Amino acid sequence: MEKKLIFLGPPGSGKGTQAKEIALEAGLAHISMGDILRQAIKDGTPSGIKAQEHLKAGTLVPDDLVNEIARDALAKAKSGFILDGYPRTVYQAKFLEGITDISRAVYIDVPNEEIVKRLSGRLSCRNCGRVYHVSSNPPKEEGKCDFCASPLYVRNDDKEETIVKRLEVFEKETAPLKSHYEKKGLLAKVDGSGAPARVKARILAAV
Repeated sequence: MEKKLIFLGPPGSGKGTQAKEIALEAGLAHISMGDILRQAIKDGTPSGIKAQEHLKAGTLVPDDLVNEIARDALAKAKSGFILDGYPRTVYQAKFLEGITDISRAVYIDVPNEEIVKRLSGRLSCRNCGRVYHVSSNPPKEEGKCDFCASPLYVRNDDKEETIVKRLEVFEKETAPLKSHYEKKGLLAKVDGSGAPARVKARILAAV
């Protein structure tokens, strides 16, 4: 497997789940910008406080702040990586090219109506961060995490009105990355519909 990968796709496309699982199996670092930012917000770091203001408004965190966080995370990845949620703009992509090379950018394609259906039923654990879904992956006990028994909740960015706004922002700011990486011959477009195992097989075949 190529060792420096980017997983792209709209929110709810499954890129985080796939990146985490494939990275673990392949011995690669899984660098999730969303996880890093949420931890920074939870810890109340200066970058976390700044990021929270933008996330509450449903807008993207400024490029320079994200680039700084990504550079620090990449410095710790010694055996390759899968980037999840970064880069999100062409500006970020060009910054990334200045600090490392990329083997492949995988775009996981899912229709908007399917995204809304997926995310509006998503539940997250406040303690360990595990994610469930009311229909496709419900917890064994309603409202509680299977692993740590902490309460589950609907994140603000998983509420339907926020999802629609996030998709609009994605189309405006992030979708141009497809063209950017396609021109470089690095883009692999994968159908993100169907069971996660089938999507995973498509991704592995593409990289």
